[in-house]
Formats: sequence, structure tokens, C-alpha cells
Amino acid sequence: MIKVFSTATCPYCHALMDWLDGMGVEYEEVDASNDESITVVPVTEINGERIVGFDRPAIKKALAKISK
Repeated sequence: MIKVFSTATCPYCHALMDWLDGMGVEYEEVDASNDESITVVPVTEINGERIVGFDRPAIKKALAKISK
């Protein structure tokens, strides 16, 4: 399961989701303003691992782990 914690006004959040869409990765968008544990956005959660920011290498690495 992949979750993207974002806000409506975060350009990096939308860039991240556009990037994931372009790669055909399915994810659930979660409104970060409703989660007190999220203090910065975007946060991508992949199998329980949280990646802060639009960190392409870290996200690709985490995605590779779930595709094995």
C-alpha cells in the first residue's frame, strides 16, 4: 500500500503525484492537514516506510522493494 500525505496548496505534493501517475504507480492520497503526525509535506508511505519530501531515489528504492 502506498500513501501520499499532501495538502491542496503544496506544489511538491502535486509534482510527486504527477510523477507517480506517469509511472503508473497506484497510491492513496491522504489530506495531511487531518494527521497530526505529519508536520511537513509531501510524505510518501510505502509499506510502512515514510519518505519525507519528493525524494525520487528513495521512493524508487522503496518501490523496488515491493515489486520483488
